[in-house]
Amino acid sequence: MIKAASATVPILTYHQIDAAPARGAPFRSLYVSPAAFARQMAMLALLGYRGLSMPAVLPYVTGEKAGKVVGITFDDGYSNNLFHALPVLQRHGFTATCYFVSQRLGRTNDWDTALGIAQTPLMNASQLRDWAAAGQDLGAHSRNHVRLNAVSDSVAREEIAASKAELEQLSGVPVRHFCYPFGEYSPQHVEMVREAGYDTATTTQRGRARMGDDLLQLPRAPVVRATTAPGLWLKLATAYEDRRRV
Repeated sequence: MIKAASATVPILTYHQIDAAPARGAPFRSLYVSPAAFARQMAMLALLGYRGLSMPAVLPYVTGEKAGKVVGITFDDGYSNNLFHALPVLQRHGFTATCYFVSQRLGRTNDWDTALGIAQTPLMNASQLRDWAAAGQDLGAHSRNHVRLNAVSDSVAREEIAASKAELEQLSGVPVRHFCYPFGEYSPQHVEMVREAGYDTATTTQRGRARMGDDLLQLPRAPVVRATTAPGLWLKLATAYEDRRRV
């Protein structure tokens, strides 16, 4: 068993792969254009990285494997991930984890309405199965994209555990990886994730994952509309993101 204590593994966070809304729109930064995403994946391949889903990248985080890899994740389950990101991932032989909100399949990101964020279609159950059939991983992002710190423990437990069960029933495949909605959680929620049987949980804490990290509180590196090629390289190969760890 390899134990590479110095190894770091960047886990990239994406949201929407689509044209950005008009200038001034809230959270416009979370849109990465299809052309930019294609360039970024080509850059990873050119640099010798393999893009991997959470189950595939996990052994590299724990030190059981060593290699030049990067985790790729998508939050929320937008249908534009299927239409625009999937063909690019397949072109390079990459896999990724998409975190789905199990009670919002086929609807929109209505949890963002109060923020004025544009409503965008989410994958429906059939499209979710298409994502899985293409060799991509399904992750859970709660049932309703709630702020876990704002609901009771009983509601939080249901949001965490039932999301897994619902997605597994719909897809017929194991769902072993979780992402905290809004990046908000407390110690009791980490324990709930553990009890629900997840292998990992990702956060909005910035940094590259490394051996010894709590697998249920893994940091990630955000990729946004303004991320340039040099900026992406900094996230992958340097301590740029690590300095942002709390």
